[in-house]
Amino acid sequence: QVQLVESGGGLVQTGGSLRLSCAASGRTFSTYTMAWFRQAPGKEREFVAANTRSGGSTYYADSVKGRFTIFRDNAKNTVDLQMNSLKSEDTAVYYCAVKPYLRGSYRQGTMYDDWGQGTQVTVSS
Repeated sequence: QVQLVESGGGLVQTGGSLRLSCAASGRTFSTYTMAWFRQAPGKEREFVAANTRSGGSTYYADSVKGRFTIFRDNAKNTVDLQMNSLKSEDTAVYYCAVKPYLRGSYRQGTMYDDWGQGTQVTVSS
């Protein structure tokens, strides 16, 4: 059974930084896409960043490109999201998720099988 556990959320001021971490267990993830999504109050869940597989490519939403970086450690089965220059619009619950690399688009949340419980990020001005 796959389990994803996020950590690292919190309250930060505009312009600050946070690093989220997701620990994955329950299978081998080398051929899985590991990604981060977020959902703000009253809004739909949206794609943030993805690492497509071990040694694969990384992708970012336009809204976070240049500010966020996704890191994947295959030895530890973790995927981190380093968030810099945070803005109030980054306030959301952040979720990590995994899917088989070949299934559908990395941007589509419906393609992902397993999700973490989420961690709150609040950016105050």
